[in-house]
Amino acid sequence: MKKYLWMSLIAFIFTSANAQTPNVNIPYSYQFYQKLNKSVYDVNSRMHTSIKGYYADDSLLNARYLELMNMGTDSLNRRSWVRRILTEQHLLNFKGPDYNIYADFLTDLQIGREFQEQKTTWKNTRGFQVGGTVGKQFSFYMNGFENQGVFANYLTKFIDSNKVVPSEMSGKLDGKTKDWSYVTALLSYTPNKHLNFALGYDKNFIGDGYRSMLLSDVAGNYSFLRLRATVGNVQYQTIFSYMLDNGAERLTTDRRLGARAKWNAMHYIDWTVSNRLSLGFFQAVTWSDAEKEGKRGFDFNYVHPFVFLRPIEGSNADSPDKLRLGLNTSYKLSDKTTAYGQFMIDEFTAKEFFSNKGYWANKWAAQIGVRGSDLFKVESLNYLAEFNTARPYTYAHFDRISNYSGMSQPLAHPLGAGFREFLGILNYSYKRFDFQGQLSYATYGLDPAGQNFGHDIFKSYTDRSLDYGSKVGNGIKTNLYFGEAKVAYLLNPKYNLRLELGAVYRKESNAVNPMSTKLITFGLRSSFRNLYQDF
Repeated sequence: MKKYLWMSLIAFIFTSANAQTPNVNIPYSYQFYQKLNKSVYDVNSRMHTSIKGYYADDSLLNARYLELMNMGTDSLNRRSWVRRILTEQHLLNFKGPDYNIYADFLTDLQIGREFQEQKTTWKNTRGFQVGGTVGKQFSFYMNGFENQGVFANYLTKFIDSNKVVPSEMSGKLDGKTKDWSYVTALLSYTPNKHLNFALGYDKNFIGDGYRSMLLSDVAGNYSFLRLRATVGNVQYQTIFSYMLDNGAERLTTDRRLGARAKWNAMHYIDWTVSNRLSLGFFQAVTWSDAEKEGKRGFDFNYVHPFVFLRPIEGSNADSPDKLRLGLNTSYKLSDKTTAYGQFMIDEFTAKEFFSNKGYWANKWAAQIGVRGSDLFKVESLNYLAEFNTARPYTYAHFDRISNYSGMSQPLAHPLGAGFREFLGILNYSYKRFDFQGQLSYATYGLDPAGQNFGHDIFKSYTDRSLDYGSKVGNGIKTNLYFGEAKVAYLLNPKYNLRLELGAVYRKESNAVNPMSTKLITFGLRSSFRNLYQDF
């Protein structure tokens, strides 16, 4: 009987493999993905929009993706080789009957001026990308960057405090000039239309919004094994990841015990109920790679994909691990407008919740938003309006290493917990010109010295400053205003090479240490990735 089951499973994995289209990976970038809105949120399709990054194997998505990648291409091949390399082709491209491999040089050269501090900012990034497909089942992608830079004051403050560049990695970060590296790698195997396996050092994102309260790409890259299985209108994704936290306290001086590392098991199932409605359920558990008595390693109890993880998590001694549950939903209001939302539960005590006393352990986060394309019937005018909030102490744990973070940055919202945020984004493309504007407002409470009111998820909640009366704004009440405008001219769509002029206004207002930033930048930029600086 067991032999028959194994043979059936193997046959299922490899059945119809030759019928697949190449699963080209589309690196996740909000700036690029929003241009896919009309295809992704088409009312005639049932695409699983909340599971990112995408693969260009869906017919509607693939058509739009190829259109964007071939923007401005000279089909008659009348341009010189140099001009084609600069404006429409990969630097290197090797094609055969069953493979397609490309390589590019990537750059991010920026110069800026911070007017409030009369300070010159700059960034000098040299990088590369290599990717492609081999056969119809394998695809791969890799990029790498070497960076030096001088940042605006609010970013410098973040880097000096957390020893990490926002959305990137650690490095030589002491002093005025920062020096760091950044690498991404992903190997994908799609044996048939039902299954995809990916091994990566990258990020993942779950949701339909600009932010995610479940799993975002705010933190640095991490190692993971990912499985996606699709049966009918249901798609299941599981991620087993290994993350580092350079700010966590070591339990031992023995480097072999991985004292500043954590594991995550994340399961997500998405059901497209109809062409318009989508429902998703998320669960994630985090545990430390090391314990005081030695190395713990990966816990195979969390591999099972079809059970609630709470009974398993609770069966571990003293319940040292942390479980989180979440919901994701979206509804296509029209052909070009989609409403979406998320709700995440970190911890919940029913009797305290209904008592309305602000009990500290009722920890949850929520999101609601609307997004769409062709606003006011203007073609290629994409928009998003979103509200996000998280109760104090959400995403934190009694031990920093098992909180919801990676590389000293949150795995959900960049503001951590104990906040409310409103934001809006407009983007308009005309031929090779791209215009984008963003406005956001957030309120939260910073901690006075020696106290913990729940905004900082890296502090242990056992050191909390209150049990009741927990609410957004406790502590040093702070208002954050952020605005950004960008104008870009796309030089080469294959690797998003563009000339970009940008302006940032940021004001953090409170009674203790207000901070204001007025910044203008100009640069030659390339690559597809999100580097969040809007916090």
